[in-house]
Amino acid sequence: MGIRLRSISGRPVIFGLWLATLVMGPTARAADAGRSEEEFFEAKVRPVLVEHCLECHGAEKSKAGLRLDAREAMLRGGDGGPAVVPGKPEESSLVSAIRYDGDVQMPPSGKLKETEIAALSEWVRRGARWPASRPGAVPVSTAAPVSVSVDVEARARSFWAFRPIEDPAPPDVRGRDWPRSPIDRFILARLEGEGLSPSSEADRATLIRRLSYDLVGLPPSPEEVEAFAKDSAPDAYERLVERLLASPHYGERWGRIWLDIARYGEDQAHSFQPRLYPFGYRYRDWVFRAINRDLPYDRFLVEQIAGDLLDGPESSRIERLEALGFFACGPVYYGDAKKLDQYDDRIDTMCRGFLGLTVACARCHDHKYDPIPTSDYYALQGVFASTEYVEVPAAPREQVEAHDRAMAAIAEKEKAITAAVRAEAKKQGKTVAGGQLKAFERMLTGEAKRSIQAMRAELDQMKKKAPAKYPVIHALADASKPVDMPILARGNPKAPGAKVPRHFLGALGGSTFRKGSGRLELARAIASPDNPLTARVMVNRVWQHHFGRGLVATASNFGSLGERPSHPELLDWLARRFIESGWSLKALHREIVTSAAYRQSSRASSPSADRDPGNVLLGRMNRRRLDIESWRDAMLAVAGRLDESIGGPSIDLERPDNARRTAYAKISRHDLAGMLRLFDFPDPNITSGGRIDTTVPLQQLFVLNSEMMATSARAVAARLHQPGENTPDDSSRIRRAYQWLYAREPSEREIRIGLAYLQAGDPTDTTRPDLSRWDRYAQALLAANEFAFVD
Repeated sequence: MGIRLRSISGRPVIFGLWLATLVMGPTARAADAGRSEEEFFEAKVRPVLVEHCLECHGAEKSKAGLRLDAREAMLRGGDGGPAVVPGKPEESSLVSAIRYDGDVQMPPSGKLKETEIAALSEWVRRGARWPASRPGAVPVSTAAPVSVSVDVEARARSFWAFRPIEDPAPPDVRGRDWPRSPIDRFILARLEGEGLSPSSEADRATLIRRLSYDLVGLPPSPEEVEAFAKDSAPDAYERLVERLLASPHYGERWGRIWLDIARYGEDQAHSFQPRLYPFGYRYRDWVFRAINRDLPYDRFLVEQIAGDLLDGPESSRIERLEALGFFACGPVYYGDAKKLDQYDDRIDTMCRGFLGLTVACARCHDHKYDPIPTSDYYALQGVFASTEYVEVPAAPREQVEAHDRAMAAIAEKEKAITAAVRAEAKKQGKTVAGGQLKAFERMLTGEAKRSIQAMRAELDQMKKKAPAKYPVIHALADASKPVDMPILARGNPKAPGAKVPRHFLGALGGSTFRKGSGRLELARAIASPDNPLTARVMVNRVWQHHFGRGLVATASNFGSLGERPSHPELLDWLARRFIESGWSLKALHREIVTSAAYRQSSRASSPSADRDPGNVLLGRMNRRRLDIESWRDAMLAVAGRLDESIGGPSIDLERPDNARRTAYAKISRHDLAGMLRLFDFPDPNITSGGRIDTTVPLQQLFVLNSEMMATSARAVAARLHQPGENTPDDSSRIRRAYQWLYAREPSEREIRIGLAYLQAGDPTDTTRPDLSRWDRYAQALLAANEFAFVD
């Protein structure tokens, strides 16, 4: 719960983003968290234990009586007591030893990398979860990986996600009046099977508010709400859907959702010679445009993987290259000389994002649960090892050549200065190393000093007159010579094995790549209608964002550790329709949001709430919390401050004058904007399948004390007092505020409470004397649950 203050309406005002744990379905989120812990262990922890610890603390040798090849053994410990205290790294001797904090320092051959220390410490902090304790799991071993490729096809056939997409007929149902779409028959059949019934349809104000936030991420205006409420035509709802799908803000809303999957960022998490992406926004804008024009999803996918390898008119080449930001704007790891971590990031992002598979778990060993051998992982690694990052000029040739000439001249002048300093040192009989040149130059006197100073003055003028760097596209290109990568035993670069030809996942056909890097063949294999995962995964993602929970709750993991689909026939029916529509995302949205299931009220009947508290059967709509983008954009919109311009360079979110949509905020992997961090924006270093809602005190303090909230409140209050708003008295202003913020009329009781507060005189609290009574009232309305949630 949040901090309750005096109610100024008939509903409790709770500050912060507050009841998410109850509203959003704790079971699904707990499952997601558990799965990610197992994946974290397999990718970050197990390899470190195998590589550095088990030779001395394993089954064959247990120095000091300590084994580190099982959780129970760690908890039991050795001669010095338990090695791990789950949840408490500061009390765990294992963590102390690898940090070299005390007398015991492990491994004795040398301190682990900081990233390895951080991974083990984080694993302990999270509770030292150990997947190998699951029935049938494979224990930690120091042996080289054993290929399971001989049974990949058999294992794939036995698991639902790898089977071909079926074309199920919508089931017969008893309640024939409720369904508006075949979707509803699948939903109703499950409900009727459990003796439950769906909720009634939500009222029109609720529906337009829900649709507006879902499709464009913005609140409807009071005029739009009123027009929809009064529109009695049979197709009024469908026309509203079409209007929102045609809005340019639709691409911003759903493009931002895609950028979570693409782990979009504009710099690096490290500050040591980071690769920056000052024109990364071109990829972001390409995503927005592609979604707005309903680029078929299979083409959308292919262009992001291999746009540079596609044939097409020269006029659209720039756009095809911009799409490559999916990989080209990705993380680069400091100290990763062989780029193995960078390849791992690309494999993980691609496979989770497009296929819903945790293929990166096969970097060190055959996947413990899914039919993915290490050979498949290194086959994909070969594709990315045969691909290079490039910056392609996006300017006229004359502009590029002028800049390059200026930079070449500057470089020549700098070399001439260095040569002159060295010559003077030689004249004085001194040998000056590179790092000593500047110090020697400062000691010069007389004509030598005047000569060097004149050269530096010329250099400064050259730099001032040089044209600015031309815009570039952060893109990819095939290497001059493609390579196949060796399988690294236990992921160890020092233990290479046989090389693996570049090919697709064996469980999905295993086709061999023969053209260049193989990226285009890879992209087409992923986008193939015969691939059973791609359509299912995307359909599920769209469903998840409309209902708050996917038909598969683990949106980026359709493997054995993921959740099973709640409505498998519906998932396949939607996937089949998606493909048959030409992979149209707009058609998919249209199919979902026009269903009776989507139009339901969020109020649950007693039987439904008792027997299906997590709403897995979808007998009602889930009440959902706005993400940070929609919440901030809505505040700007109701305050009359929102800048609705489309596209262009990113802007610092924390600039006081930034009134652009949050989708255009600068996204830093190194220093993410504080407001984004505070309100559950995903880590842009890794792909994200969905937002996790937290409820923390700092969120509550933000809505009480932040300057953004105060500025928005002042703007709302000022707007309410503008003559053009036709709000001559406080009662009409209260009504208008409720219409703007909540898309509804206030009750008479809410008006009475508001008037009583506004007419009570000056506030006695002097902590914010810059806020008037109306400002404070507006801030309270902005901070209320009703503004932050959608029914």
